[in-house]
Amino acid sequence: AFRSSVEELNARFRQADYPLNYHNGFIQLSTDDLLQREVETPFWSLLSDAAWQNVDRDMKEALDLRDSDGRDPSFYAARALESTIKIISDKKGWTHGGEKGAHNFIDNLASKANAFMTPWEAELIKGFFTHVRNPLGHGPGTATMPTLSRQQTEWAIEFSMSWIKNLIRRM
Repeated sequence: AFRSSVEELNARFRQADYPLNYHNGFIQLSTDDLLQREVETPFWSLLSDAAWQNVDRDMKEALDLRDSDGRDPSFYAARALESTIKIISDKKGWTHGGEKGAHNFIDNLASKANAFMTPWEAELIKGFFTHVRNPLGHGPGTATMPTLSRQQTEWAIEFSMSWIKNLIRRM
């Protein structure tokens, strides 16, 4: 009954041409119907299990920061993706304790023995952490503070959501 009520609420938002969507206790901006239908709705339904609570929390923070023009929303989206990778590594019994960062957990998933993802997929995700998450997650010192444009921020959030959805479905 609750799911039906949520679907009705979201349908009413669309009918009234309000760019809003309700999911997991929050009403947030939604400007792309295709993305909403194919990525975001399945993404949020996958996070209903308690095992994904940190992923849920970080992605909600990313969206709230995006919607309010807050600082570094893509960092929180990347944290959600990293948590997903760590949870999967743990659940599959591949975590060995010697991991020093996200790249090592990605290696756990992409190893020949585990073959949870292909090497090219691992390289794509590692590139995201290297070029997006790391510059935002570490202080720049005397260098210019790294920032992403609105479009880059939206891409980073969508990239993270898509990969999270894809990785959870593989389990």
